[in-house]
Amino acid sequence: MIRWGLSVISVTVVLLTVVFAPLAQTPTTFGRSTLTIHTERGSHKFYVELATTPDQLSFGLMHRRSLAVDAGMLFDYSRPQKVAMWMKNTLIPLDMVFIDAVGTVAHISERTIPQSLRTISSKVPVRAVLELNGGTVARLKIKKGDRVRHAIFGN
Repeated sequence: MIRWGLSVISVTVVLLTVVFAPLAQTPTTFGRSTLTIHTERGSHKFYVELATTPDQLSFGLMHRRSLAVDAGMLFDYSRPQKVAMWMKNTLIPLDMVFIDAVGTVAHISERTIPQSLRTISSKVPVRAVLELNGGTVARLKIKKGDRVRHAIFGN
């Protein structure tokens, strides 16, 4: 009887760990704000979550199964630097918009591959990276040189 009881408890603990472990990995709540990208075709507003702490910058959009069409995540590195990212544990394709210190789009990586361990580089020093749903850059015709308005860029 005791053996059977321990087996049930062990299985229960394993199941709870598998189900809830990804939730336990989520860092503290992300801050939220709005951001606007100005392109030749007009202005496009996004509701973004802000990744600013080391844990938030590392975790990003991992384990998300979806992202609203007008949503994204803004990774703020506080000062310009070369940035390298990957898609480990990221379940949805993303567009990565690399933004310099004054809010100008410096580089774009479109439709990154979910779960890929390939390094995606900013190529140049940037202040921030904006992650959007894969295909958003092409749909809105966002390109290098477009302007991004957000408080971190002082504009």
